[in-house]
Amino acid sequence: MAFRRFMRIRMQIVRKASYGAGMTKIATATGDLAIRGLTAETWNAFAALAEKHNGVWGGCWCIYFHPDGPERGQGAEANRALKRRLVEEGRAHAALVFDGDAAVGWCEYGTPEELPSIYHRVQYEQERDLVPDYRLTCFFIDRDYRRRGVSAAALRGALDLIAQGGGGVVEAYPRDTQGKKLSASHLYNGTRSQFEKAGFEFVRSKGEFNCVMRITIEPA
Repeated sequence: MAFRRFMRIRMQIVRKASYGAGMTKIATATGDLAIRGLTAETWNAFAALAEKHNGVWGGCWCIYFHPDGPERGQGAEANRALKRRLVEEGRAHAALVFDGDAAVGWCEYGTPEELPSIYHRVQYEQERDLVPDYRLTCFFIDRDYRRRGVSAAALRGALDLIAQGGGGVVEAYPRDTQGKKLSASHLYNGTRSQFEKAGFEFVRSKGEFNCVMRITIEPA
């Protein structure tokens, strides 16, 4: 219920047939944005955003949380190839935020099998009380679009795509900043306050600075 209230209060989401399958329009304070899932069809837009930022974090290509593959550790181009292969196989998911034809941000999500490599994994496994249906693991926003509500749109988009996929228990592992201002390089998991605004509940701490947060999303 918190999820639905937040959707009504903070954003207006409108679906129209002309957007095409899987596209959602989001009206934000800075203009209309669209959400599409990361697929083979949207790969080029995702890749353009990553390439604009040196492959993201020096060539990560947003593969850190995925299972190991033969490409991992072989450099940025190998990471790119791994990400593309996982996307084409349907084993990598994200909500892409579009401004026109350009992707300007994303929120990565997936099942625990798709995204097993979370930080503080040993502690997490020892303290785990349930296995979530989905995880939200990281955000990335175009440097020209930061502090404009794109990360909130990406989070809403990820939850909307999860709802369309049947819903379930969703976990996130954001940074608990305790009100402190931090560099974006420390906030790729999002922040506790960001997830609280989206209706997530705090479950427990994880590591020194992060925490486990959880929400249940109903099927769309």
